[in-house]
Amino acid sequence: MAVLLALLSALAYGTSDFLGGVISSRIPPWTAAFCSQITGAAALALLALVDGGSLSAAGAAWGVLSGIGSGVGLSFLYRGLSSGRMGVVAPTSGVLAALLPAAVGVLTGDRPSLPAWIGIVLAVPATFLVAREPSLDAPDDSPARSSGVSDGLLAGCGFGVGFAAIAKAPDADGFWPVALSLLVGAAVVVAGALVARSDWVPRNATAALSTSTGILAAAALAFFLASLDHGMLAVSAVVAALYPAATVLLAITVLREHVHRAQALGLALCAVAVALVATG
Repeated sequence: MAVLLALLSALAYGTSDFLGGVISSRIPPWTAAFCSQITGAAALALLALVDGGSLSAAGAAWGVLSGIGSGVGLSFLYRGLSSGRMGVVAPTSGVLAALLPAAVGVLTGDRPSLPAWIGIVLAVPATFLVAREPSLDAPDDSPARSSGVSDGLLAGCGFGVGFAAIAKAPDADGFWPVALSLLVGAAVVVAGALVARSDWVPRNATAALSTSTGILAAAALAFFLASLDHGMLAVSAVVAALYPAATVLLAITVLREHVHRAQALGLALCAVAVALVATG
């Protein structure tokens, strides 16, 4: 059950990223990110009201930390993508987003089985290969590539902190810590846009389409939290971090984008990794 819920989280995240990429070609990416975060926060707040629970001091602290991490991750991801360094930023951030919470899970007591460990190890290159776009890579010794690696590392650390922190929120708090996380993430996105001197204010009807990505992101977080009730953080985080596979599959089927050999290998490794984790 934990693996299935984590897969649903990955599917929701991947679909959200796919739609966000399409929408960001029509409006500023910071606007799309802000609308997504604020809509997700509203959706989870409504879910929290229905589900029950109350926000404790510990839950608020973990929610704020998660929101700061996720917001910082999103800011550096967009900074890298806006500079044309997708082939460096996306795979680097994806790997760290999986490894950091998995390491936290192991350090706090998770003990995956041998098949699950093999699946976790395979998921790392799988995420890298699926997210990588060789045609967009800069030369190895170029300043753009070096900067892209830095953005990817910072984005991955931010996302990893977001995953790990929200996993530590008390169960009794329900969905309130996650709603707070997305609200704080929206504020961090605004701060990032101001520092980058970019527009973030929704100004047309197209921005309303970003609400769909927010609802999907909220669903992804809800599935991720539910998976933690049935399994280990080290496993759920790695499976949920396979979301680039869903984005790529949608790009292939909907936009008819070409899949290169590295991505095909990555998709195959994703399938093997999930099967091993599920078996374990």
